[in-house]
Amino acid sequence: MSGGHDVAWRRAHERAVAEGRSFYIDPASGYRVFTELAHLERGTCCGSACRHCPYDHEAVPQHRKR
Repeated sequence: MSGGHDVAWRRAHERAVAEGRSFYIDPASGYRVFTELAHLERGTCCGSACRHCPYDHEAVPQHRKR
């Protein structure tokens, strides 16, 4: 992942959280990405290794952890 892309998605996430949104569009891929707010509303780790998981990826199988 390039440094510029890393900065771009971090800014997109920060902006979405500040606006109270549950997702943003990833600037590089165009995919919808759940914000930390969406995960907190869910209440638990879903096991999908989400970018903004506030639960330390606790339900992600070891072989899928980054």
